[in-house]
Amino acid sequence: MKRISLLGATGSIGVQTCDVIEQHPDLFELEAYAFGTNIEVAEEWINRLRPKYVSAKNIEVLEQLKPRLTYEPLFFIGLEGLIECATAERADVVVTAVVGAVGLEPTLAAIKAGKDIALANKETLVTAGHLVMAAVKEYGVNLLPVDSEHSAIYQCLNGERREDVAKIILTASGGSFRDQTRDDLRDVTVEQALNHPNWSMGAKITIDSATMFNKGLEVIEAHWLFDIDYNDIEVVLHRESIIHSMVEFKDAAVMAQLGNPDMRGPILYALSAPKRLEIEGNKRLNLREIGTLHFSEADVERYPALRLAFDAGRAGGSMPTVLNAANEAAVERFLNGEIAFLDIERLVEAAMEAHTVIEEPTLEQILQVDQAVREQIQQGK
Repeated sequence: MKRISLLGATGSIGVQTCDVIEQHPDLFELEAYAFGTNIEVAEEWINRLRPKYVSAKNIEVLEQLKPRLTYEPLFFIGLEGLIECATAERADVVVTAVVGAVGLEPTLAAIKAGKDIALANKETLVTAGHLVMAAVKEYGVNLLPVDSEHSAIYQCLNGERREDVAKIILTASGGSFRDQTRDDLRDVTVEQALNHPNWSMGAKITIDSATMFNKGLEVIEAHWLFDIDYNDIEVVLHRESIIHSMVEFKDAAVMAQLGNPDMRGPILYALSAPKRLEIEGNKRLNLREIGTLHFSEADVERYPALRLAFDAGRAGGSMPTVLNAANEAAVERFLNGEIAFLDIERLVEAAMEAHTVIEEPTLEQILQVDQAVREQIQQGK
């Protein structure tokens, strides 16, 4: 029996994690449940899975939730609540499914408390990869990726020697606007940007997919997870999202992991590896039905966000923190109708150009840079 702490519980990954836990009550138990403001979703899953710890974004949300529950767990709020859930005494694995750099401090706290990490919060590694991976090594915990792309790479590397890897190939759907030119994007609406062709995800990740910042963040995440040089990471557009990513080896052999777009697979694998368990309602892959798979170049002229991510990763130090913070703040402004879609890339690039890199930043320096960049983006035009 593994006891699970779930951070970001009412988001897409969080809800699917709850589904996986409920399907395997003999293997998994929900110990802690941390969410933001979605009371309706929280009420349903808390009453069904009855975690010992519950944390909400603020006291107002918590007070609205309490009368809806059929029992009384231990309650927490805010960042302190995330950390309490991440370090819950009986928890074995922490699923970090929060969106954004807010996941950094709870993840580090969980690692220091000896918890294994199922990572769906890519911004944690983008913002402070050197600190997180050093902590993983120091405290001897396991860090397994939940992102479908990194889960695919992890699975392709099982049983292989890392020194035989020549290249990692991340696949990208191209997002909501993959069939449009940059000129077409000047006046796109929030509603259009949120219409992803393949995946059902939260608003921020869907916008990141449309800009390709999501894939850029995954490039930096892959660098840290698999200790691979940026020159050995390639991004390929793959419309169908059937091949979730690939690994090329020195002998030119390429291994790929395939499956229908369903995040419950990577979630379950991160919780049960190396075992493979059944998923109720999982649609089997039928290549005869699909017929054809398409691949094309991820053009950095068409997707400047991808270039910016590679630049930030290669610059290292505090630059990936700037990339992530600027993007989070710019996406928020776009979702609020304050800026145009193409302004997201422009504001991120401006923030990077204005930043002087701090080599090997401490956690305090990372948090300071993160806050300063967010304020810069909020005030920018």
